[in-house]
Amino acid sequence: MKNSIYFLYSLIMLVCFISTGLKTKAQYHKEEIYKIAGNDTLKMDIYLSDEKKNDKPAIVFFFGGGWVSGSWDQFRPHAAHFAKKGFVTVLVDYRVSSRQGTSPFEAIEDAKSAMKYVKKNAERFGIDTAKVIASGGSAGGHLAASTATISGFEGETNKEISAKPVALLLFNPVIDNGPAGYGYERLGDRYKEVSPLHNLKKGVPPTLFFLGTKDSLIPVTTGRYYQKAMENLGSYCEFVLYDGQPHGFFNYKNREIYEQTILETEAFLRKIRLLPES
Repeated sequence: MKNSIYFLYSLIMLVCFISTGLKTKAQYHKEEIYKIAGNDTLKMDIYLSDEKKNDKPAIVFFFGGGWVSGSWDQFRPHAAHFAKKGFVTVLVDYRVSSRQGTSPFEAIEDAKSAMKYVKKNAERFGIDTAKVIASGGSAGGHLAASTATISGFEGETNKEISAKPVALLLFNPVIDNGPAGYGYERLGDRYKEVSPLHNLKKGVPPTLFFLGTKDSLIPVTTGRYYQKAMENLGSYCEFVLYDGQPHGFFNYKNREIYEQTILETEAFLRKIRLLPES
């Protein structure tokens, strides 16, 4: 009888523990629809920091994939890490050609819509609207940079809210869409509308730019030119080269390098006073 009672008690405690854990996880990590575009429902996956402050910084991540494919899971390790550091972190889904048959122009509009949604809901998420950072890799880096440099593509809602971030964290980003850059064959003569390199102006936010010296898509010379152009406009651009590394070197599967870029990112955020005090 005692054994039966003990077993029943243990079972109840286990169920309570699992239920509590699931509830905590659900509160910490949730999905929301940020936009409906035609027949497409676009979501974002939000990591809510445990910090009880109402003025937390946020990082909005855009995955890479040439505006053709990709998954928000690419930056999930980054999102989880920085949520533990006191940020609200957001993984964004956006339209790509393989799933929605769309172009980079729609992807830029979606990126801006996502930034605006985060700012519109800042109070609910405990975010300071002046501390929203954009980040991304490759084509996702292009989208992040576009929220800071490209005019237009504002979408149909929240037009009164600026999509511009306070800082950029760019991982081998596509920043030149010209004839010698990436994506020109898809953009054609409209490349000047959406190429960050061709739209730099005063007021571009401080930028961290990671690049591998063996990147076959983004030449080192392009990165250096971007940094110089930023400096000439009075904007800060920290250009970090990883010797011998190819495109996509920063991803979590390359654990050692991933951790190095995380430390570099924290140092940059600390430098521009956006890393929460531990």
